[in-house]
Amino acid sequence: MLFQQFCLEDLGHASYLLGDERTGQALLFDPRRDVDDYVRAARAKGLRIAYACDSHGHNDYLSGICEIADRIPGVRVWGSAAADLGYEHRSLRDGEQIEFGDVGIEVMHTPGHTPEHISLLVFDRAAGAEQPALLLSGGALLVGDLARPDLLGGQEHAHREARVFCETIQNKLLPLPEHVEVFPTHMAGSLCGGSIGSRLSTTVGYEKRTNAALAAVADEDEFVRECIRLDNLPAVPPYWRRMRTENMAGAAPLGVLTEPPALPIEEFARHAQDGAVVLDTRAPEAFGGGHVPGALNVELGSAFATWAGTVLPDNADIALVLDRPDDLWAAVWPLLRIGYRMPIGWLAGGMTAWRTAARPIQTIPQITVHELKDRLDAGEVNLLDVRQPAEWAAGHVRGAAFITGAELPDRLGDAPVGNPLPSPAAAATAPRSRPVCSLANAAPP
Repeated sequence: MLFQQFCLEDLGHASYLLGDERTGQALLFDPRRDVDDYVRAARAKGLRIAYACDSHGHNDYLSGICEIADRIPGVRVWGSAAADLGYEHRSLRDGEQIEFGDVGIEVMHTPGHTPEHISLLVFDRAAGAEQPALLLSGGALLVGDLARPDLLGGQEHAHREARVFCETIQNKLLPLPEHVEVFPTHMAGSLCGGSIGSRLSTTVGYEKRTNAALAAVADEDEFVRECIRLDNLPAVPPYWRRMRTENMAGAAPLGVLTEPPALPIEEFARHAQDGAVVLDTRAPEAFGGGHVPGALNVELGSAFATWAGTVLPDNADIALVLDRPDDLWAAVWPLLRIGYRMPIGWLAGGMTAWRTAARPIQTIPQITVHELKDRLDAGEVNLLDVRQPAEWAAGHVRGAAFITGAELPDRLGDAPVGNPLPSPAAAATAPRSRPVCSLANAAPP
């Protein structure tokens, strides 16, 4: 049996290629939208991707399930029998056994994170063992955590799904042999869990001994409280609202991609004037020192996709400002993975060319922690904390307003602006403005 894990840091996502050496067939599990890495890996191992399957309708990225079926003729797509899917597939039912070559698979319906969720228990027949070797767990069991049950509705739905999750763990996961290796889809960096560990895999036995959520499963009420602790769960970015719907229907294949062109200054400025969103991917320090007026800043790094999906409007026409031309596709792919259109282009020559052409520049002064304290003590500024709830709960500046970055686009009226205001309620009536300064060495906006 051949097995390969693919990790995507900016989405906290893992996907898997499971191959049989005897027949040369392979299964692709929870693929992302850019499938070239899977095709290359299969080719290098002498495998043919014959099957593709999603564990559930993902909320955090667009699946590559239809992309791989479009790319490789003859790929057979699987899907949960409990899912209402809009693309052609074979429905997999709980307990169903599938064999290809020396690879055996048992389908496990593991609801809780989502109602239709399935996990695949894998047997290596070539090793001659009757025991399962590994579990492709999706979101049913994570490293040190469980995937959140609150994404598809309000508190009542979350409580109901958490109780379903409790049954899944008791009846499906805990009875598994302790040696079984667990390979989840949601990794550290994913917002589908509140305390996902940094390791890339785990075992059933290790999680039994160390996972706080599993420890609480004996008491259903305690388990429900542990699953939906609002101070522990990350805020949900706005773009997640449309991911699951598109995935259940089947995300449209990207097909042949065109290269976003380098835009001369006049053309770039015209696109911006016509309503294109300028997305500046440089470091916050560079952005603060000077940027195209009205631009949004998301640094190209480990959280780029999440923050881009937070600040960019749906269906936005995007014009990029890059630090280097070689950064182009490192910015494009994260945007495509979360459902944005191909950018209309990027600023040729970058900000150096923009400055040289004597175009208008906007700046955001940056201050140190000590300067911030002095200005807060003097009542000169308001402080808005946009971190996650767990970070806020762990400690924050006294008197700061708190709105998570994920909520900020919908709550701009609640943000303190202008001169210091006594409360968020008062701030809601104040005119909106750009920040007067940002904290040096802070995370991207």
